[in-house]
Amino acid sequence: MTAAPVLESMLTCPHCGTRRLERMPTDACQFFYDCTGCGRVLRPRPGDCCVFCSYGSVPCPPVQAAGGARCCGAG
Repeated sequence: MTAAPVLESMLTCPHCGTRRLERMPTDACQFFYDCTGCGRVLRPRPGDCCVFCSYGSVPCPPVQAAGGARCCGAG
């Protein structure tokens, strides 16, 4: 039996340091995120599939389900 995925992740903006708890989609990767602090649009770092894998405290549900492997064709 596999554990249920964690559905919330604390995103931290690499530009201004604003932190915000966000709910992650379970059926897709989120490629863009508008920082609520500085207004910059965050995009995943090279090799990551989504903003949660790049800037979140928890990777996205598809990566969690894959045991840490890349998802969405990343890499």
